[in-house]
Amino acid sequence: MFFKQKSAPLTGSCKYIIAGLGNPDRKYENTRHNAGFIAVDKIAEKCGTTIDRLKYKSYCATVTMGGERVLLMKPQTYMNNSGQALVEAMNFYKIPPENAIIIFDDISLDVGKMRIRRKGSDGGQKGMRSIIYLSGKDTFPRIKIGTGAKPEGWELADWVLSRFSDDERKLIDEASLNAFDAAELIISGQIDKAMNKFN
Repeated sequence: MFFKQKSAPLTGSCKYIIAGLGNPDRKYENTRHNAGFIAVDKIAEKCGTTIDRLKYKSYCATVTMGGERVLLMKPQTYMNNSGQALVEAMNFYKIPPENAIIIFDDISLDVGKMRIRRKGSDGGQKGMRSIIYLSGKDTFPRIKIGTGAKPEGWELADWVLSRFSDDERKLIDEASLNAFDAAELIISGQIDKAMNKFN
């Protein structure tokens, strides 16, 4: 029989953050825009914990990955204000942008495809836009998870807030496990290897 480990208290120093972006209300569960939440929950599960402590305007947990202490975050500010939560945690732990890995949805990628970037613009993703604007930096490593292109006739807002089918959700769960491996490589200083493996 397996018992889930409770998240460690949010004390002590963290050297890295992994933030999955999404929207907090139950009505947004399993939607395309919440791919970041889904991925970071899977990462927590793989680490034997749950993201259940409320701090930094987020649900948080601390885990060890790549030999480093890592803060997992699910900002509860709604997607467009993700930077409020992330920058608060970065300031508290004095974490530079290069050590804050952001996971979010990307409609330019097929469902379940993954793309890792070392830095760059927000690419139209409003959560990243908030993070870059409030931090003044664009040097965040990011893991984008494909959620599929908007079908003809759909409004963009309706598409990103639509739910995954069962088959799509399986692909997102697989991508989330790959995101764990990619994040671990990034934390251990091997972002190029992560990009070569998963892009």
